[in-house]
Amino acid sequence: MSTEAEATPVHSKREVVQAMWGLMLGMFVAILAGTVVSNALPRIVSELEGSQSIFAWIVTTELLAMTATVPLWGKLADLYSRKLLIQASLSLFVVGSLIAGFSQNIEMLIISRVVQGLGAGGVTALATIVMAAMIPPRELGKYSGMFGAVFGVGTVAGPLIGGVLVDTSWLGWRWCFFIGIPFTLAAIYMLQRTLHLPVVRNEKTKIDYLGAFLIVSGVSTLLIWSSLAGQKFEWASGWTAGLVSLGVLLLVAAVRVEATAHDPIVPLSIFRNRTVSLATIASALVGIAMFGGTVFLSQYFQLSLGKTPTQAGLLGLPLIFGLLISSTVAGQLITKFGKWKAFLVAGGVFMVGGMLLLSTITAQTTVFMVSVHMFVLGVGVGLMMQNLVLAAQNDVPARDLGATTSTLTFFRSLGGAIGVSALGAVLANKVTSLATEKFGAMGGATGGENKVPDISVLPPELKAVIAEIYATATAEIFLVGAPFAVLALLAVAFIKEKPLKETSGDDRLAAEMAAGH
Repeated sequence: MSTEAEATPVHSKREVVQAMWGLMLGMFVAILAGTVVSNALPRIVSELEGSQSIFAWIVTTELLAMTATVPLWGKLADLYSRKLLIQASLSLFVVGSLIAGFSQNIEMLIISRVVQGLGAGGVTALATIVMAAMIPPRELGKYSGMFGAVFGVGTVAGPLIGGVLVDTSWLGWRWCFFIGIPFTLAAIYMLQRTLHLPVVRNEKTKIDYLGAFLIVSGVSTLLIWSSLAGQKFEWASGWTAGLVSLGVLLLVAAVRVEATAHDPIVPLSIFRNRTVSLATIASALVGIAMFGGTVFLSQYFQLSLGKTPTQAGLLGLPLIFGLLISSTVAGQLITKFGKWKAFLVAGGVFMVGGMLLLSTITAQTTVFMVSVHMFVLGVGVGLMMQNLVLAAQNDVPARDLGATTSTLTFFRSLGGAIGVSALGAVLANKVTSLATEKFGAMGGATGGENKVPDISVLPPELKAVIAEIYATATAEIFLVGAPFAVLALLAVAFIKEKPLKETSGDDRLAAEMAAGH
């Protein structure tokens, strides 16, 4: 194994901060890509003459490509130039954004979203890996807090930005894709100037392409199932049995291949580490709370409180502030005192509390009270999200940093994707049953899972009933989601706190190589 320097290693704090700004810019636009189109979808589908059957695929294809390829990007980071890889992933994102913005039909748009997803998967996996390589865990807390804030802001602010762009006549939906390009180019430029990491090459190493194919195929199959179940076919149906069975078989085959591969994409040995296993479980559960909260609350604001898309986006700000404040403050305190477990446990408590509080909302709940509930949930997510990654990174050999980080990112995205689909099915079923109860046999047509009513054209009496139906259904999904938050709290409670290491990932790797590990 040989080590070659890309350039002079980073020494000054200023260059570290500049590199972090480049990474955070890239992370922000990557996350934004998945959420900014949510309020623009009706306009996009209408203008490009798309059918209702592919409405969800504009979001789903990007999510599929991003989630399924995260482990592969993480493995590549353990083998090749991390600087080159993250610049390549950002460049893919720019190409995908340009194609999306200039799309003339739905097919072209969907292809562009796959390209965007490939780039976004690389950015979300590599940004945290690069950060761990540059900064010792003892100093990583404050930067992890900043990254957690960026991730949350990108997730929650996307619908707001998209709503404003669509509602602005001289911009329009195409700017949902164009808006991230200058920031991405700025990130590439900043990383070129400030990111200096050694390149570790092992000439005997080979990428486990079979394992990568099986992981991507298995995860994609399950995500396709979770995206379509309850909409295109019943959850309990032949399609469900077939897709789930195929997905599970592919993943079982992937585990067998990874267990015997010389250089597996996801080293199964990392799961022998209790911290990694518990952090992985908790990350998946945090994904459910974070993604579920933003998706369904936006609908609640519009259908139950009668807000516009832009107003609904603004009403999501308390969740952003809670996440931003908690992740930043916790990061600073972790760096100062070197203790991190208390913040994870506190995050679990806040997340459970936020989910339970949101399970009490009605159509009459004031915006102020909903904002307080959202702030509590945001604090919980902010305390847990990046600190789970920090705990795992601190407890694994430097050679496994890339695989460990990408695995946690992967399961957080996977948990969010499947959780949103499952909670969405709960909401749809509750809306249908309540609508049937209120309106009789025609209830499904009034508020069923395939047709969302336009409350702006409804008479006041009917509008009030529809608002209450969606408020009740939204409250129920948070009640259903609360046990997942409890499980996340239990998972972090069993993580053993270990002192944060004082050396960076690259320094640890050099020491491991010198020792022959």
